Amino acid sequence: MTFGGYYYAVGPIIALLVVAVLALLLRWTFSRGRSLVERRPSRGDSSEYGLLEVVSAPATFVEAEVQRRTLLDAGIRATLAPTTEGPRVMVFPEEAGLARQLLEGRGGRP
Repeated sequence: MTFGGYYYAVGPIIALLVVAVLALLLRWTFSRGRSLVERRPSRGDSSEYGLLEVVSAPATFVEAEVQRRTLLDAGIRATLAPTTEGPRVMVFPEEAGLARQLLEGRGGRP
């Protein structure tokens, strides 16, 4: 393929086109209201969290975070889920029994 005397301009033109396409994609991805990345989190029922099992139903998010940190400090993977019924501390089923024991031992409400 020959470009005559303009062969030196082909590389920079291709590079500018690639950068322009990437800029358009990023602008579309991060634009407000139409983004596929940024979505408002939705609250669901406690049964809508896949494999996770509820081990505690505290009254406040502060209490739930304290319980979650207690489980994390004990080596149990835990998450705080804002459900439609209120905050729930959730763990995987194989760790649920131990998690309930730990939370009951420190005065938590399972």
